[in-house]
Amino acid sequence: MKKDWLSWIGLALLFVTVFISYKVVQSCETGMCAIVKQAGWPIWPLIIASVIAVAIIGERALALRESSVAPQNLLPEVQSWLAAGGVAKETIAKLEQHSPLGKVFASALVNTANSREVTKEAIEETGRAVAHSLERYLSTLGTIATVAPLLGLLGTVIGMVELFGAFTNTGHDIAQFARGISVALYNTAAGIIVAVPAMVAYRYYRSKVDDLLVGMEQQAIKLVEIIHGERK
Repeated sequence: MKKDWLSWIGLALLFVTVFISYKVVQSCETGMCAIVKQAGWPIWPLIIASVIAVAIIGERALALRESSVAPQNLLPEVQSWLAAGGVAKETIAKLEQHSPLGKVFASALVNTANSREVTKEAIEETGRAVAHSLERYLSTLGTIATVAPLLGLLGTVIGMVELFGAFTNTGHDIAQFARGISVALYNTAAGIIVAVPAMVAYRYYRSKVDDLLVGMEQQAIKLVEIIHGERK
């Protein structure tokens, strides 16, 4: 329920940001405002995509910190609990809320009385859920990186249509011809400007998620060995 409310709040903030940007652009004639005006309406989907991409990049930068996903001191702490005589249910519940790695460890500690195979299955099941949560929004970021050049190409086509519409049997409209060129070129550039950082961020975060999952898997294996007396 909390995530649903946050999603709606984020969507509302997005529309407010775009609306304010539109009003600002309409009220000024210099700088970036002039460029956006000359690019025409096709640039607005790119502006919306860029706002979403920046929000995702910032959110993932905070969410995928190693200190909050897979703290290095968590395994020694759990090991000390086990050495002290076991882990209480309340402690396991707190551990589950601690971090994604804590969720994995909690699923292992719940199954300490079961066989090694059962413990590993529980860890794998929890690990899949954790991996899904770590990859949150990355598909959206990848989609923006793929679609942004196509949106820029759409603006280019619309600009070319407007450009050729400047030529008639009675002559040609220089102002419309210049506007068509502006729409085509500005949208092409905007599509590339949005797509490149989005693609770089998408690749970076995908790689970071893979690294985090590998590290969590190694720590989970060590915990299983500790639980079943194969490691001290």
